[in-house]
Amino acid sequence: MAANKDLYEILGVSRDASEAEIKKAFRHKARELHPDVNKAPEAEDQFKELNEAYDVLSDPQKKAAYDRFGTIPGAAGGGGPYGGVNIDFEDLFGGGFGGMGDIFSTFFGGAAAAGAGRAVRKDGRDMGVGIRITLAEAATGEKKEIVYDRLAPCSDCDGSGLGPDGKEVTCPECDGRGRVVTVQHTFLGDMQSATTCPNCHGTGTIIENPCPECEGQGRVPDRQRVSVEIPKGIRDGQQLRIHDFGEAGMQGAPAGDLIVTVRIAPDEFFERDGDNLHCKLVVSMVQAALGAEVEIDGIYEDEKVTIKVPEGCQNDQVVRCKGFGMPRLKSDARGDLFAHIDVEIPKKLSKRERELLEELAAEMGENVNEGRSPLQKLRDIFE
Repeated sequence: MAANKDLYEILGVSRDASEAEIKKAFRHKARELHPDVNKAPEAEDQFKELNEAYDVLSDPQKKAAYDRFGTIPGAAGGGGPYGGVNIDFEDLFGGGFGGMGDIFSTFFGGAAAAGAGRAVRKDGRDMGVGIRITLAEAATGEKKEIVYDRLAPCSDCDGSGLGPDGKEVTCPECDGRGRVVTVQHTFLGDMQSATTCPNCHGTGTIIENPCPECEGQGRVPDRQRVSVEIPKGIRDGQQLRIHDFGEAGMQGAPAGDLIVTVRIAPDEFFERDGDNLHCKLVVSMVQAALGAEVEIDGIYEDEKVTIKVPEGCQNDQVVRCKGFGMPRLKSDARGDLFAHIDVEIPKKLSKRERELLEELAAEMGENVNEGRSPLQKLRDIFE
């Protein structure tokens, strides 16, 4: 979308339009421009443009930034920090709900399928989103806001699908059975077949004077915001179920659930293994030989862990610190921290350091190169 286009003009609303007015304008225009309905060559591009405009104006932070700077958040040349959505739509289950465009496809597709005589599914489907957090957030537990698109209950009719003076009545075509029987006269005799009622689409009822906003479905495409409590100790790939925040059911039928898949980003210092943590600890050869206590930052903010390097510690030796790993899910207990020792050998020694090491080598009876080159001797003189 071109950065110089007026988003309010695209949606057809004024700059002081309320959130509800922006939503309603978007839905009305989307119905006109969706490629499943509008076959004009430019309809698809216009629908994408409309969706991008709504993406900005429906988000309070993005809208405030756009009103202030006059640029589209995320567009080339647009300045300022803009808040982003904390989900990865590629993680949506089955790829069936990839954004508002796909939500409208489901909305229109359901109507098209009903028109073909197939029974309508009234209960809402489960939806899935992915959310990425840090290892530290997995340790402490966090509350995260998720923004996603779904078929939500229509606010104009409270999800009933009824318009003013509307009512649900028994379908006169099938007498409430949801199926109709047709008879074909053939040379072999009369043959009967039962099919889904094309008038009520298998529900057995029809709505007189349906809600004009949702066209009697009781649900509309909308952008949803929901806060998710991520428990401490959660593991990568685990899922959280939020009841009734999936796809809304038709005409007040039960909604599906929202399934949140938690992905944990790799940490720069710690590597997780179940409830245990592993890290690399670099120590000097002197610390490894004599032993030392080295303090490092733990997984929690302001947490300090003292690692006791034993005397004579070898390279790749592992030191265990009990109770400093990840918290166990639904428990106050913690796993352990394992420090993998990396003994660092200095690449350059001072004159005094070399002398001390040579004395140590002599004391230990080790054969080392104690001679210095003429160039080194000159350097020692002028140090």
